Amino acid sequence: GSGGGSGGGVIHATASEAVLTAMVAARARASVGAPVGAEFTAYASSQAHSSVVKAGMVAGLGREGVRAVPVDASLAMDPAALSRMIDDDQRAGRRPFFVCATVGTTSTGAVDPLGPIGEVCARHRTWLHVDAAYAGAACVCPEFRAMISGVEQADSFNFNPHKWLLTNFDCSLFWTRDRAALVDALSITPAYLRNAASDAGAVIDYRDWQIPLGRRFRALKLWFVLRHYGAEGLRAHIRESVRLAEVFEALVRADARFEVPVPRSLSLVCFRYRGPEGDAGDEANRALVKALNDSGAMLITPTVVPVGPGAVDRVVLRMAIGGPFTREEHVRAAWGRIQEAAAAAVRTS
Repeated sequence: GSGGGSGGGVIHATASEAVLTAMVAARARASVGAPVGAEFTAYASSQAHSSVVKAGMVAGLGREGVRAVPVDASLAMDPAALSRMIDDDQRAGRRPFFVCATVGTTSTGAVDPLGPIGEVCARHRTWLHVDAAYAGAACVCPEFRAMISGVEQADSFNFNPHKWLLTNFDCSLFWTRDRAALVDALSITPAYLRNAASDAGAVIDYRDWQIPLGRRFRALKLWFVLRHYGAEGLRAHIRESVRLAEVFEALVRADARFEVPVPRSLSLVCFRYRGPEGDAGDEANRALVKALNDSGAMLITPTVVPVGPGAVDRVVLRMAIGGPFTREEHVRAAWGRIQEAAAAAVRTS
């Protein structure tokens, strides 16, 4: 709802819809006073979700219209690099209008620094959208809210209860500080949709806050989750997931054949098989993923991220913990399976 202010919130299907909605609203706002044929540019870190680039493609920017901002050693967006890129585009006659900061990237859970990024956006008058699809759920716990420090500078914010907050797919929460920008960009009212309540402004037409016209009653299932677990129940779930990830991280670090190449992020642990001699390559890690997944005992997803000196792209494995029925014995059993598969790979190589 609107809450009586200039902003408000709505439930979308996915974070992909949320970023596209925000981008379209941002472009409409930036178009006011812009020269005809202006070349608009958007920005996200090189580790941002692919949906940001797809949003640019759908919105007519093309792939090249979404700039990939370099990241630091923690794989978070570099605000100084962002500022330089925006300056360069402005000098080239382009119109920067949108920045997507990520709180919890898909590959590694990296957290972009919202405060410094927000300052860059304010200086350049660009829309700041925060994609917290996965990690945003952790903000139900006070101890994890530091990762969204500076969020007050954002123009829109999104997270998915269907990822880690025990809600069935699909359920993606979207807030904006400027609902007028959404309505101005997305409102279209043919005769068959006109009604007295809408014409009088007595109701909020959420069709103007999203891409599709129709919408499902997603709020009901979220309401059931909130009523069943309560705030403390949801916090307990998040905290236990994080604790189990800490257990898994410690097990990995205790085995010299493996490494944790990037910092653990909440309940996501990225790890890599180094081998007995520390020289196992990407193919060995891909083979380990295949062996584990083919076993049917677990599902491990790989990714490719820059790690180590020189930030060389490497295959890493991802252990994401978030199921309500996952216990410590399951985590330890999974690690045992990983060790066994690694040992078997050495015997057959």
